[in-house]
Amino acid sequence: MKKILLLSDTHGHIDDRILNYTQEADEVWHAGDIGDLNVTDSLAQHKPLRGVYGNIDGAKARLSFPENNTFTLEGVKFLMTHIGGPAGKYTPRVREVLNQERPDVFICGHSHILKVMHIKGRNMMHLNPGAAGINGFHQIRTMLRFEIAQGKLQNMEVIELGLRGKSLSQSVERAN
Repeated sequence: MKKILLLSDTHGHIDDRILNYTQEADEVWHAGDIGDLNVTDSLAQHKPLRGVYGNIDGAKARLSFPENNTFTLEGVKFLMTHIGGPAGKYTPRVREVLNQERPDVFICGHSHILKVMHIKGRNMMHLNPGAAGINGFHQIRTMLRFEIAQGKLQNMEVIELGLRGKSLSQSVERAN
């Protein structure tokens, strides 16, 4: 069994809240728009890291991470890329890669919209962890945590990190 922490769209932001969750994971996956390699360097200091570059990422990130990352773990085939298009209505580039790779799980970021759903026509799961960074149009910073065991995803959990652009104490204060 492997415990995975999945995040995306940090846009150069890393904080102790994110790093604390790495302690409970076996691997950390970043689905692009890293923003600054200090983010992935910090994550990789704690746990093994897999990732892809996103549309805001510069030459250094593009040399460090691929556009598409296909791998199999615990009997599950994954395909990760940053821009996938709406769930089930993928971009032509992504449709081509999906048809070629036929993953069990497709992971993307970019939209800043948290999404976990089964794509019936492709018999695969679609995961988008939302955005863990403090910049963007999302309201709540989110990540996903799950386990992979014996060819299945299990114990899927949404992690909320607080309001975008606010510290945790400001987020808690506003919620009360």
